Amino acid sequence: MAGTLYQLEVNPKLPARLARLEEISNNLWYSWDRPTRLMFARLGQKLWGAVGHSPKAFLKRVDQHRLDEAAKDPVFLGTLAQVLSAFDNYHENRRPEHGHGLPEGGLIAYFCAEFGFHESLPIYSGGLGILAGDHCKTASDMNLPFVGIGLLYRQGYFLQSIDGEGRQHALYNEADFDDLPVTPVLRADGSDLKVTLRLPGRDLLIKVWSTRVGHITLYLLDTDIPGNSEADRHIAHRLYGGDRTTRLEQEIVLGMGGVLALAAMGLQPTVWHINEGHAAFLILERVRALIKAGIDFPAALEAVATNTVFTTHTPVPAGHDHFADDVIRNYFGEFCKDVGCDLASFIALGHIDQQPDFNMTALAIRGSRFQNGVSRIHGDVSADICSSLWPQIEPAENPIAYVTNGVHVPTFLSDLWHDTFDRVLGPAWRQRLTDAQCWSEIHAIPDHTFWSVRQSIKAQMLHLVRYRVTQQHVRNQSSQSHIDRLLRLADPENPNVLTIGFARRFATYKRATLLFRDLARLQRIICNPERPVLLIFAGKAHPADKPGQEFIRRIHEVAQMPEFEGHILIVEGYDLRLARRLVSGVDVWLNNPIYPLEASGTSGMKAGLNGVINLSVLDGWWGEGFQQSDEGANGWAIKPASSIHDDERRDQEEGRSLYETLQDRVVPLYYARGPMGYSPGWVHKAKRSIATITPRFNSQRMVGEYVTKYYGPADHQWRLKSADNFAAARALAEWKHKVQQSWPKISLRRADSPQRRLGFGESLRIEVAVRLDGLSADDVAVEMLLARPSANAKSRPPRRLFFDYRGPGEDGESLFVLDLTPEVCGKIDYRIRAYPHHEHLTHPFEMGMMLWL
Repeated sequence: MAGTLYQLEVNPKLPARLARLEEISNNLWYSWDRPTRLMFARLGQKLWGAVGHSPKAFLKRVDQHRLDEAAKDPVFLGTLAQVLSAFDNYHENRRPEHGHGLPEGGLIAYFCAEFGFHESLPIYSGGLGILAGDHCKTASDMNLPFVGIGLLYRQGYFLQSIDGEGRQHALYNEADFDDLPVTPVLRADGSDLKVTLRLPGRDLLIKVWSTRVGHITLYLLDTDIPGNSEADRHIAHRLYGGDRTTRLEQEIVLGMGGVLALAAMGLQPTVWHINEGHAAFLILERVRALIKAGIDFPAALEAVATNTVFTTHTPVPAGHDHFADDVIRNYFGEFCKDVGCDLASFIALGHIDQQPDFNMTALAIRGSRFQNGVSRIHGDVSADICSSLWPQIEPAENPIAYVTNGVHVPTFLSDLWHDTFDRVLGPAWRQRLTDAQCWSEIHAIPDHTFWSVRQSIKAQMLHLVRYRVTQQHVRNQSSQSHIDRLLRLADPENPNVLTIGFARRFATYKRATLLFRDLARLQRIICNPERPVLLIFAGKAHPADKPGQEFIRRIHEVAQMPEFEGHILIVEGYDLRLARRLVSGVDVWLNNPIYPLEASGTSGMKAGLNGVINLSVLDGWWGEGFQQSDEGANGWAIKPASSIHDDERRDQEEGRSLYETLQDRVVPLYYARGPMGYSPGWVHKAKRSIATITPRFNSQRMVGEYVTKYYGPADHQWRLKSADNFAAARALAEWKHKVQQSWPKISLRRADSPQRRLGFGESLRIEVAVRLDGLSADDVAVEMLLARPSANAKSRPPRRLFFDYRGPGEDGESLFVLDLTPEVCGKIDYRIRAYPHHEHLTHPFEMGMMLWL
């Protein structure tokens, strides 16, 4: 049709009695309060789905007459009153949960490249973002002084479709910021807050937006504004989009721009948390600010590091972001002039293991004093990967520790559990999430009640799966009869087929197709008409990840084979809504990554707290979560194959273990049904899943650990090091320089004659002579490690005994003495070492220096 097409959007006006719907629509509290979302859905189910479950977009498009009707409907007004009561009660409770561990004036700034709160704010791609969202929600629940900083993307992660050949297609939608629960941050004069960031040869304008997340605020940075060049407007256009230059510029905007934005708003964090290395450039902008205040570069870096927390989520060296040195020189040449740092020294901040590129993890570690992985296994892996940053320290003793991830229970616990938990655990269970005794009462739920709730949750999941699969196959021109055959086992009216879920990012190390190594054996396991099994797959592969996309195509191919028809479904469009349904509704949650490449994984935690039983390789969180006791196991574990095997042998061994577990344990237990129509053994194991996983792997425990281990100490260190114009930071930086100059010349020797036998109750004097090369005796600690010969250093750490300085020895040496009186008989091993010591060190080994006798 000829002529220009003009568009006009007519927005309804909220009746006075519904006015507070706008307030609720701009607070992501709705993302974990299901009654609020249901209230909006009741105003128009079809429109609610069309706008991606966004309350703000919904209120812009709903018919005026529908709002007018609702304003007169006593039932809807009653529902609104209940929602507003819950909303107000939550926000009026400003008491810190269990005390937040920070003194007055404390503030935590949490930086991340993505945040996953809800499908209505699509600025996330996967596990990192969902974890960041859960962290923020929990900070709100605990009333922490907390702000988040991220990027506001026009294009979040892609929308996925799968065609009739199993090929993944990526579609990017342009977000209308007016439809998102975000508002511009304004200056005192009412204008939009913008900050200016210097890039090579130009200034970049950054607009600051905000969104409420319960009690806390998330600030989002936007470069798509007038005044920037077309290229610069696209810097924050797409999540993880563009080339390496765009990726670098995104990380500069996130880190350095985020610091500038907080300063412009008058916010002064006392703790800075870098969640993955993307935001590590914040270290540099903070250093620049301190140098402008008159502090030299080493002292500024020391001060910045003292209250910076860095969490790594990457289990392989290649996964850490890195950029070519020449590119870094181009982007940070002006910065180095500003701060008085030569380029070579600056580049060295990002080098690790003599690799030629600038590594963001190396920068994050050198610019922080608190570092952690996200599970016990991952903490060990990360300590090993980054061990060269502390070259003389054993990986087990370097500063990298761990805080195992957790999940936000109000977001991922099915609402169908709430009434049952209220009745059996008592209404206070929401405040007792970390109380193992509370959750042990799960076993008091009658089996038939437990099974009934599980089946209802499963039916909800199957309704959504049927809808998504039907839409997918209708678009791909499948006949209705074929669709009916595909969905014959996914029956929400009769949800009695064992259903196994596998939904996550289709990265190659997650091995989505491990089950398909022996199709004949798989057919015998899942296609038995007496004990059928339904496998549901969902997830996205990165558009550039061709092997990951091939996994999707292979699953589709097997699902189309006549012998597997109806037993395998792959559901397109994996998002938070589908994730919530799957993790709560399937019977078994499958995870078979290559050990030890699963940093943590959180989907299994979400499944476990809903009574779904985990079947997983003992990697990531499951290495801690799996429990076998006299009361039975809380799931099934696949032991990783020996590291001596090649990839093919490893997959063969672990695939066989997976088949055997399914065939011999999972399927028989599910179908061992009694007269009531369910398996008592299955119900017992599902209860064990909830009782053991919920109190240990919820985000309240996780954030509580961050507060205790990192946020509180970091805040304390900042106040200590920044007092008196950063006197302690300056002194520590000078001391470290002195030690670095002298350490290569320091030596140890045994000054006494070693003794091999000693009577019980007798003492042994051990003398060590140390050549200090100008350092004082107070600058070093001389230490003995005492242990049994067969002691495991992890389960039974050696006893640490310190030597006393006894004055000068021979030839300019210093004499250190320890009087040892063993408290046990038998063989004892001991070793002696020395390392730098200063009262203001955050970690005793942070300098990476140690000498062994």
